[in-house]
Amino acid sequence: MTAVWKTTAALFSDAAPFAIRAERASDVRAREALLDASFGEGRHARTCQRLRDGRAPAEGLAFTAVHAGRVVGTVRLWHVSAGGVPALVLGPLAVDASCRKLGIGAALMQHALAAAKARGHGAVILRGDPDYYARFGFSAAKTGDLALPGPFERERLLALELRDGALDGTCGMIVPTGAAARPPRARLIRTPRLAAHAA
Repeated sequence: MTAVWKTTAALFSDAAPFAIRAERASDVRAREALLDASFGEGRHARTCQRLRDGRAPAEGLAFTAVHAGRVVGTVRLWHVSAGGVPALVLGPLAVDASCRKLGIGAALMQHALAAAKARGHGAVILRGDPDYYARFGFSAAKTGDLALPGPFERERLLALELRDGALDGTCGMIVPTGAAARPPRARLIRTPRLAAHAA
């Protein structure tokens, strides 16, 4: 696992620098557009979305990748209870289609996992492609007795222990436990000040 990076981590290939940093409020619109493009309009109906709806990401565990001045990648982690055991759920992980050969997805994963471990979290769970996520240490070895709140493919429910034994003996439903998301702040609309006129 990589060392924990600072708030902004610059990564360079021969001609394609990108940076990973903590997500900012100004990233939200671009992040949502990226997720729509990556997962389609039905993404809000996905099973794992039920673990995120109305919740805020885990503190310090929402990251953005930026390339050429624009948001090109995102990953966030969320508090859950895995059959009564505190854990995190990772997702969604998305990278702009034009930047998928730059290693941004792998860098986001490594950054997020290192940050979660540094914050003392014991395990990360996700629903995804076993072949892709095996490179980061994820497997279905400890998820056989866990379930998601909706339809899912058993072989795609994966976990990584950040602390040995963190998921030993876990069974039951994975449910959200994170803090409620703050509603978006209403924009203050200023009305022009009218000059006083003498009667």
